[in-house]
Amino acid sequence: MSASGDADVAAVRAGEELPVAALAAWFAEAAPELAGQPVEVLQFPKGHSNLTYLLRVGERELVLRRPPHGAKIASAHDMAREHTILSALNPRLPQAPRPLAFCGDEGVLGAPFYVMERVRGLIVRKTLPAAWAGDAARARAVSEVTCDALVMLHAVDWRAAGLGELWKGEGYVARQVSGWAGRYSRARTDDVPTIEAAAAWLAAHLPEEQAPALIHNDVKPDNLVLDVDDPRRVVGILDWEMATIGDPLMDLGTTLGYWVQADDPAPAQAFAFCPSNAPGALTRAEMVARYEQRSGRVVGDPVFYYVYGLFKLAVVAQQIYQRYATGKTKDKRFASFIFGVRVLGDMAARAIEAGRL
Repeated sequence: MSASGDADVAAVRAGEELPVAALAAWFAEAAPELAGQPVEVLQFPKGHSNLTYLLRVGERELVLRRPPHGAKIASAHDMAREHTILSALNPRLPQAPRPLAFCGDEGVLGAPFYVMERVRGLIVRKTLPAAWAGDAARARAVSEVTCDALVMLHAVDWRAAGLGELWKGEGYVARQVSGWAGRYSRARTDDVPTIEAAAAWLAAHLPEEQAPALIHNDVKPDNLVLDVDDPRRVVGILDWEMATIGDPLMDLGTTLGYWVQADDPAPAQAFAFCPSNAPGALTRAEMVARYEQRSGRVVGDPVFYYVYGLFKLAVVAQQIYQRYATGKTKDKRFASFIFGVRVLGDMAARAIEAGRL
């Protein structure tokens, strides 16, 4: 999924291999046009949640998604749900990858999974591509297109797309705050007072709820596939595992949580998720202003949504760290996630005290 070809893929990590023979046999039934074709399996190693693989089946390139080993967070790893959302969205939102088939039989790979078409293009990760280094205009473009992707998603007619079952009624903001607080409590391993304080502050400062929209819940540059020739154009949006219908400003908050800017403290810089701290990139306040201008929505309390984004990311990091600490995954990348939890808690405390982004 990179402009250079397969820079984003690697050999499959030990312990995360797929049974190729079983997979090839499944293809013979689920996609008869691929029957008898050789299957090559590589892995997209940079994700932190569901496991994502590149399959080369004959001349075709496909992407397979399955839950991580040892996961117990059902909604975030529901492959049938993710497949259903993409199936409904792709005809109306071509940036949603087209799914090929779903498998609920755990006897094939040991867990449910689905396969979709690969979207090729440019993915910007923690830093700008080498050819763009120091290019303030490119850094600004990446941040602007990230904001614009949110606006595009929130404009989708989710009722017409047949996604009404995802709407659980009013109270989305309160449910999210209490739900993430509960997830943190269940995954807690270390004492991080700033996270506990952020949960309490959010519960005490619930804003008025916005009209529901399709929300992705993980919009950041490395979940966007950009046109190689025109990086201001999004050709793919990835990782739909947390998509739902709810308050769109909560979606904006998640993106703000990722948005480490140049004047943030050094510990935060070490955990920058994307080049939001590069010269030329929009600040968090500028992201909010652009979102308001492009969407027509008013973000009444941006600090609430930002703290929510930080808190939610801290909970996700804590859940992943718990899996590592309890031996349910051996991926050594996750050993440092507890430090990320603390940094995110400190950022939340800083924003609450200052009352600004």
